[in-house]
Amino acid sequence: MVPEEGKPSKAQKKELKQQKKREKKLKKWEKQKRLLFPADKKGRHMIRSMNFICFFLHPIHKILYPYKRFGYKKAGLGAYIFVCNHYSNFDVFFPKLATREGIHFIAKQSILEAPVLGYLGRKWGTLGAMRDGSDVRSLIDAIKILKNGEKLAIYPEGTRNKQSDEEFLPFHAGAAMLAIKTKTPVIPIVICNRPRLFRKTHVVYGEPIELTEYYDRKLTAQEYEEADEKLKKIMYELRAKHRAMLAEKKAGKRGKRQ
Repeated sequence: MVPEEGKPSKAQKKELKQQKKREKKLKKWEKQKRLLFPADKKGRHMIRSMNFICFFLHPIHKILYPYKRFGYKKAGLGAYIFVCNHYSNFDVFFPKLATREGIHFIAKQSILEAPVLGYLGRKWGTLGAMRDGSDVRSLIDAIKILKNGEKLAIYPEGTRNKQSDEEFLPFHAGAAMLAIKTKTPVIPIVICNRPRLFRKTHVVYGEPIELTEYYDRKLTAQEYEEADEKLKKIMYELRAKHRAMLAEKKAGKRGKRQ
């Protein structure tokens, strides 16, 4: 049967129903979303439910995927941006090890729409990143978070690196821009070897970096890209220095045996 003129077809009705359902979900998610967390008397922006869940999950992570930390140990009060390379979903623990305060993560928008992770992400002020690059609102929210003295974690590769154990994936723009616009120090975190079951991973934390040479200037897209490349270079250097240190240590042990 041909649908009567002016009346929607079954397919159109179905599509309209799905659209209304989607709009209802979006309104619900918007109500659940939280962006800023006030500082306590000590000046800390705590997300206590995040600490509670990490307290239980972190030991499981450490047993399954053991690791050893090197370098900078603890971020101070105030805003910081953690920039980390990305191999697995467990990588979210590494920025959290550097602070007891809450951390706002930038994650794929699809994660915020997942049943359990999405709910927690919205409650913890996680920012969604769209695959098509339409992240203007997330960037504005990230600036608000940093200006409020809170901490932000970014994985500039954008997705888990399944291609190479040596080369990082191309960095997406954003980390350097946020650091420059808000004059926020960046703490680089380098996962030096791909996490594998029951195999120890080395994680190096660099000293906070301030991109002061870019402050108070009107920058071009090319200059922001240059700043992102600078961060990437620093991360490569941290890994290279760590590997050189391990090689020197190993050579010293061999010398003693001889």
